[in-house]
Amino acid sequence: MTLIEHIYEFRRRLGFALLAILAGGIIGFIWFQTRVGPIPSLGDIMTGPYCGIPWERRLGAKPDGHCQLLQTVPFEAFMIQLKVGLAAGAVLLAPLWLYQIWAFIAPGLYSKERKYALTFVFFASILFAFGAVLAYLLIPHALELLMNFGGDQFITALTGDKYISFILSLLLIFGVSFELPLFVVMLNRVGVLKYQTLKKWRRGLIMVVFVFAAFATPGSDPFSMIALAGALVVLLELSIQIARFHDRKLDKERGTEGWDQLADDEAAPFDYTPSTIDEEPSAATNGKRTSTDDVT
Repeated sequence: MTLIEHIYEFRRRLGFALLAILAGGIIGFIWFQTRVGPIPSLGDIMTGPYCGIPWERRLGAKPDGHCQLLQTVPFEAFMIQLKVGLAAGAVLLAPLWLYQIWAFIAPGLYSKERKYALTFVFFASILFAFGAVLAYLLIPHALELLMNFGGDQFITALTGDKYISFILSLLLIFGVSFELPLFVVMLNRVGVLKYQTLKKWRRGLIMVVFVFAAFATPGSDPFSMIALAGALVVLLELSIQIARFHDRKLDKERGTEGWDQLADDEAAPFDYTPSTIDEEPSAATNGKRTSTDDVT
């Protein structure tokens, strides 16, 4: 395939991916205010953490359980619905646009590389989902903690734009952060990070995780920071143990074959002796010339 053909193929795949995201955005936009059987609307899902806070801490709230966010500009609600719909649509139809990316890069990969890539995408999707779900479960506790800091002297009035941005940021940060152990395992698989290196860096990595969580979590509340850091430390330790198991298995295989006894500058024990060339043609060739030595 020529360079021009690659460019046309990239443009075609990119167009299909954008169409998939657009279609998902339309579905998400409609779902924002629509209930589908037992499935709540997307708007109810997004406002659920805020509405779970005691009504006394919410501006304009009543004991009847009715929950609303503030709109400070005329088109704020429309832009929120559009933003949330696009985000939800991109997640819902992720298999479609991810397939377009895969269809573009797969022809240039070996079968083993394709296997690794599919495994990476599979576990990356699962880890991102776990991170986003954990963030959603923690949001009500984080909001209640932050909104109770002022005591009776303050009552919090959350605008829709600020609140939705806070929710989406937290979901994205937790989801992306949960990919950390997967990258550690992949770097170990390709030989960049060894278990001994990870073991030596363990304390430093844990400190980096806590610093990252402190700066990454929006709102800077200690509850979200500790929850994110704690989950990442557990996943980091799990990835280190996976690297330990992989390196131990690799060392065992090398020990069986004798490769671990070689010095860094020592050649591998291959037999480079050339094979013997028959002087006379073998019977299988029926007298046909098999090499340039037969030319008289």
